[in-house]
Amino acid sequence: MPNCDTSGNLILKVAVPVPLDRLFDYLPPFGVNVSELQAGVRVLVPFGKRQQVGILLAVADNSSVRMDKLKPATAVLDTQPLLADTDIQLLRWASRYYHHPIGEVLAAAFPVALRQGRPALLQHQPCFGLSPQGRLVSPEQLRRAPKQQALLALLQSTGSAMTAAALSAYKPALKALLDKGLVTAHESAPGGGLAVTKTALPANPDQQAAIDAVIANLGHFAVSLLEGVTGSGKTEVYMQIIAEVLAQGKQVLVLLPEISLTPQLEQRFLKRFAVNLVSTHSKLTDNQRLHAWLSMQQGHAAIMLGTRSALFTPMPRPGLIILDEEHDSSFKQQEGFRFSARDVAIARAKGLGIPVLLGSATPSLESMANVAQHRYQLLHLPNRAGNATAPSFQLLDIRNKRMQAGLSEPLLAEIQATLAKKQQALIFLNRRGYAPVQICHGCGWVSRCRRCDANLVIHAADRLLRCHHCGSEQSLLKQCPACKTGELQALGLGTERIEQTLASLFPDKVVVRLDRDTTQRKGSLEQYLEQIHDGGVNIILGTQMLAKGHHFPGVTLVAILDIDSGLFSIDYHGSERLAQLIVQVAGRAGRADQPGKVVLQTRHPQHPLLETLLSKGYRAFAQSALQERRQAGLPPFGHQALLRVQAGKAEEPQQFLQAVCRKISELNPGKVQVLGPVTAPMARRAGLFRYQLLLQSPQRKELHQLLDNLLPAIYALKEAKKVRWSLDVDPVDLY
Repeated sequence: MPNCDTSGNLILKVAVPVPLDRLFDYLPPFGVNVSELQAGVRVLVPFGKRQQVGILLAVADNSSVRMDKLKPATAVLDTQPLLADTDIQLLRWASRYYHHPIGEVLAAAFPVALRQGRPALLQHQPCFGLSPQGRLVSPEQLRRAPKQQALLALLQSTGSAMTAAALSAYKPALKALLDKGLVTAHESAPGGGLAVTKTALPANPDQQAAIDAVIANLGHFAVSLLEGVTGSGKTEVYMQIIAEVLAQGKQVLVLLPEISLTPQLEQRFLKRFAVNLVSTHSKLTDNQRLHAWLSMQQGHAAIMLGTRSALFTPMPRPGLIILDEEHDSSFKQQEGFRFSARDVAIARAKGLGIPVLLGSATPSLESMANVAQHRYQLLHLPNRAGNATAPSFQLLDIRNKRMQAGLSEPLLAEIQATLAKKQQALIFLNRRGYAPVQICHGCGWVSRCRRCDANLVIHAADRLLRCHHCGSEQSLLKQCPACKTGELQALGLGTERIEQTLASLFPDKVVVRLDRDTTQRKGSLEQYLEQIHDGGVNIILGTQMLAKGHHFPGVTLVAILDIDSGLFSIDYHGSERLAQLIVQVAGRAGRADQPGKVVLQTRHPQHPLLETLLSKGYRAFAQSALQERRQAGLPPFGHQALLRVQAGKAEEPQQFLQAVCRKISELNPGKVQVLGPVTAPMARRAGLFRYQLLLQSPQRKELHQLLDNLLPAIYALKEAKKVRWSLDVDPVDLY
């Protein structure tokens, strides 16, 4: 045990990343001047049989534990706090609101490298800039090497050196330009200017009104909702506002829902701003994410682009927070610390006294309700930018129609006509794999996962049956395991099967499939997108990753194959998600000079959701959906918390939730509605039996008061030791 300084009997109050909602007391390490310690430094402490990296939150002169029982901390890892007081206050609030242990909440604010105790030292990064020769060469001279041409144009447009991380998408081209002497490498100190380089594009009156409104709020808290139809130029609005923030010497945090959007937006920002810009998301290495976090935390970076986890990155000069596609459910963490990045971003902006800008073509119903209550300022971009016009919609009733692997004859004719005009078609199906299930034509046996209440999906190219829930795999079967004689067939449609069908129907055309299976290899998505933009693709086929943010100027036809499955969801969020999906996917059509068309195949052409959405637009749908939720007392007019539980034996979750219900009956004054316990919609997953309990109240305060009293009682239950349980405040799905 290391020596410790017991002078003055001062106690370190440390948040340790364990599932216990409390601070832990330690004696200071020997030789440490306790009076100089500040909240927000990392502390290495013994915890059980191992060492843990915790965060110091306070120094006290008393402890609830006897002094002779206290262990000394092993070491203080930082000389200066990594988190400011405002950061700690936000994380404490998030811990209370989401009823999640403070140690795990604080850990979520750090990249993995800092959680592991690595030094918080910002390393110098190699930078690459133009050589004197590179400044004189025209990019046109490299037209036979498109990647090199694009990189040279980028470096010439920025006028400044860029880090290796910022140029990660250009690695082969960068090496080639270095070999040609057009680019030079040098070590650069961490830092960067805050200058704006490129001139902004002319803003139309609606864009200018939105820009002016947000700029007027700089320096104080305000929430603005930028509702702009797809292709209306929301990104240009963001960049012109950011230019003003940078001019004031402030930092900007931009959150995106998907990793796939980050490289595209990063390149647009790099062409516009001569700043130290960093990105952070799960596809980067631990070192890259550490560098991005420290660059922002130390004030060297001016802009951070990131996904949900970037939200808590410290900013010494905060100026603005932007959430693009604010409606997206990816902004809600679905495991561990289940926070909403949108809601916490608003709380963070309020604490910092800065504006937050939410952008979407299909705003969430929660945001629309806040606009109606005058909590948010609504900024509207009703028209597409430039000469682009809104696409037209066509509902194809496919009842009793002849189909070829999910493609109706009228749709195939539309695709053929589009390709004949040298234009691109986009086909959307939100189901990857070859087919959802393998079935025996003789006895009706279907391929089921042994560990989940779900079917095994056929992946024909890999010759596998794969569960999309637990990941288990087995070889594609050649013989029915039940009757041993029946013919096995693929039932249903997946993107892999549609790709095969399109390739056979249009053999002279290039079909590209974009889904999780085809974009796993690093850089593959960027290569596909470049091929699409260069006109080397005729038909684009894919899943939900096509719905967000992509600009495909050559696409004039968008076809959505299977919308019916979303019309009858058991989750009340289902209609909202389907409406958003239709509008977002439709927004890929006709974004340039050519008009766009959207074809929706359905067996329910008279469904009220489709009629309202296509005839009156998303806002009319949202108003109708909000009225339904108000009548039912559902969010945003009610407040929910979902208690999920799972275990290896079916009776254990039931016994646990019955014990929880008994505790609720003792604590609940009757104002919080208790729904359940019931089996989860997927009752068994990865071999575990799953149950849930939904708590609902018209008043947020009453729900949280119950949870404050209930959680300590749950931790004390003997039944809790046999199960895994989690609490989800403001759940975005009931699965």
